[in-house]
Amino acid sequence: MVPPDDTHPPSMTDAELVSLLRWYVDMGIDLAIDEEAHDRFADSLAANSKSRPARQSQAAEAGPQSAPDAPLAFEPTKKPPLRNLAQVEAAAPPPPDQAAVSARELAQAAMTLDDLRAALENFDGCALKRSASRLVFADGNPLAKIMLVGEAPGADEDKQGVPFVGRAGQLLDRMLESIGLDRTSVYIANVIPWRPPGNRTPTVQETAICLPFIQRQIALCNPDILVCLGASSAQTLLNIREGIMRARGRWGDYVIDRDRPEARAIKAIAMLHPAYLLRQPAHKKFAWRDLIELRKAIGSPK
Repeated sequence: MVPPDDTHPPSMTDAELVSLLRWYVDMGIDLAIDEEAHDRFADSLAANSKSRPARQSQAAEAGPQSAPDAPLAFEPTKKPPLRNLAQVEAAAPPPPDQAAVSARELAQAAMTLDDLRAALENFDGCALKRSASRLVFADGNPLAKIMLVGEAPGADEDKQGVPFVGRAGQLLDRMLESIGLDRTSVYIANVIPWRPPGNRTPTVQETAICLPFIQRQIALCNPDILVCLGASSAQTLLNIREGIMRARGRWGDYVIDRDRPEARAIKAIAMLHPAYLLRQPAHKKFAWRDLIELRKAIGSPK
């Protein structure tokens, strides 16, 4: 019986390759640094085994009093310098409750959208900022009377720094066009302005930390109609707990600047997220019904 050759694994089927690529994307691996797979652990072990005999020979010739040679692979070259407690605390991210308080203070202090963007650029309370490529703040017309808010950026948005520019964004553009709108007549943002690794769902803590910023963004934009794209946006901003299929298409109120004297209620509606429609194209009929409702609201007198 011939033993299996581990150095030449059986080739994978197309379906297996597609499944593996999807798993890579789900794990957050969406960028290759080599044209071919590279086993760097094997390279390090090989370099270690080649250099060991030479070091042993040099040690034997130099005798026991010789100076120590360079360390082997995986051995630390030297110990990192000790840091005092203040340095350690300064480098560590703030606790979630402290980050949420800081976010509220920074958001409320922003008097313009540019101020708010600068506050987000300098805010380090959300761990998503460290894994994302850049801030994805907004797109469209900040003076528009319609504001659309999604959940979080994806890979394409993370690369370009603009919300809804991938396949879902292209579908959103076609949806808006179907009722006579485009990006010059709406303002688009997300609850979370940084891409979660692997496009995973943002955690409750991440959403809570970022919530004051999107609330202030809505207040500064001051639209007449708020459109929440997807369940996460609708549940976060409209304080509903039911699924998107039950929540979509129903008008409600969103209160801008609830804690301020200038508070006012605006129309709000939940709609299916374009990314969901790409996975469930049969549900585009529901999206069309909601778009018709939006068109009616735009044309109705205030």
